Amino acid sequence: MKKTKLFVEPEFDFELLGFVAPLKDYKMAWVINDSLGINLVKAKDYELEFTNQPQLKISQFILEKEHGFIQLLKNRSYSDGGNALFLIPELKIMDYFLLLQDLTSQLNINAYIEQLSTSLFIQNVVKLDLSKIKSKENLLTY
Repeated sequence: MKKTKLFVEPEFDFELLGFVAPLKDYKMAWVINDSLGINLVKAKDYELEFTNQPQLKISQFILEKEHGFIQLLKNRSYSDGGNALFLIPELKIMDYFLLLQDLTSQLNINAYIEQLSTSLFIQNVVKLDLSKIKSKENLLTY
């Protein structure tokens, strides 16, 4: 019997910012809301299940827009044994990721970086290149 394989190439139609900010997730959401004048709201934790690995529970905050979204994801999760697990393992230095999708192309990511860089709570803000991230599929939460 002949087997047919289906290959699905996901679309990554969002911009990605990485943060170094040793804050609790609710405090980080407040800092972003205050800096950008938006209203990120706590959503149900994002759960990832892998074979041969413990389940990841990632804290997330989201703002639904008419033509896109803004989503804050925590990079670190802890297993039942207390071990740290990461949403993007190759970027362990990052504490949070901010996914920005705007299908109207009105979003100015450089202005967001400037505004967030002025916060005393955020140590570093970096625009990340999705093509260089191996485990970028973990960011597809929608």
